[in-house]
Amino acid sequence: MSEAGSPAEPEGIIEPATADEVGFGRVLAYFVKLGALGFGGPIAVVGYMQRDLVEKRGWVDRQDFLDGVALGQTMPGPLAAQVAMWVGFMRRGALGAAAVAGAFVAPSFALVVAVGAIYARYSGLSVVQSLFYGIAPAVMAIITLAAINLVKLTDRKDWRLWAISALIFALTAITGTEPILVIIGAGLLMIALDARPDIKAIRRRRNTPTIEGDPESAIEDQPEHRQSRPMPMWIGLGALASGGTLTALGLFFFKTGAVVFGSGLAIVPFLRDGVVHQHHWLTDGQFLDAVAMGLITPGPVVITAGFIGYLVAGLPGAIVSTVAIFIPIYLGVVVPGRWFVRHRDNPQIRAFVTGATAAAAGALSGAVVVLTRQAVTDWITATIALATLALLWRFKIKEPYVVVAAGALGLLLH
Repeated sequence: MSEAGSPAEPEGIIEPATADEVGFGRVLAYFVKLGALGFGGPIAVVGYMQRDLVEKRGWVDRQDFLDGVALGQTMPGPLAAQVAMWVGFMRRGALGAAAVAGAFVAPSFALVVAVGAIYARYSGLSVVQSLFYGIAPAVMAIITLAAINLVKLTDRKDWRLWAISALIFALTAITGTEPILVIIGAGLLMIALDARPDIKAIRRRRNTPTIEGDPESAIEDQPEHRQSRPMPMWIGLGALASGGTLTALGLFFFKTGAVVFGSGLAIVPFLRDGVVHQHHWLTDGQFLDAVAMGLITPGPVVITAGFIGYLVAGLPGAIVSTVAIFIPIYLGVVVPGRWFVRHRDNPQIRAFVTGATAAAAGALSGAVVVLTRQAVTDWITATIALATLALLWRFKIKEPYVVVAAGALGLLLH
């Protein structure tokens, strides 16, 4: 395996035993660290995973990683959390996905609960706005580099994939939305170009009787597939959400988790409508503070749910909201995961994954433009963004140090 400071394995050449020799405990420890230090949102965090697990350590095969990115883009949920769960799913099935999810979310959950307690006691966190003034443009620089690395990993030297990424990048940057149907269309386009199905062969297979004892028909009975069945997490949610407010929180955030695709850009208007206008749990000012907490804390941005839940119903509210928003994300990985693993060598599946992943990389890059419009608002924030980009490009500074320094600048200048 390739450790930091040692020669990396050639891209795409990883011995199968290499990943198996890495204990699952080390994988969980990595995701605890990533959850504590993974600043920059889903684009950046996926970039960190690609850099650390694929390129440096060789713990995850390149194609397995891209499969996780493709699955994440076609199912609801924030991309970073989905790819993290996919890594756990590939190692230990549904239980592994749940364990990795817990490890990844725990640090940011603890942080937002702690800040939520302070916020509730002292009636506001105006300092968050000053911190975010400096942190936001620095985060944009981090995301930009991560997006570049993701596109390079996905498209390699195929001009068709670069064309797809460029088209979706422009579409996302101009419209400000993630074109999910276009991403699926890109996958279908690559099927038409590279793996057009043989209709006659399909008809012959349909007319062929199923052979008793065929390995394909018995695959569900194999141990590695039995362990992939999703855990009954509904029980935990039902036990927690026993009160009226907790039930409302659980149902609302479950629905939210089911409609958030890709980078999570859709979550903010959806949350605001439900939290402020429908349920009247928070004011507009409190909601903006909650969104800022999700953006400046490490780990998945949807941890905003935990902060909102704490303000509404204390620690039980934080737990219910966080569990509820991650249940559909988890199910979106483990339920189709068995089928995806079983059929991923199918030429049509491969072609679809290739096209959809290239489109997703373009959409994520376009999201950088959308977010930068919100983060870079004057010449000071523009200077912070450009300086951060130059420093990261030239000196490879660790991202948490950049975030801390940018936060300090925000306090001084705002």
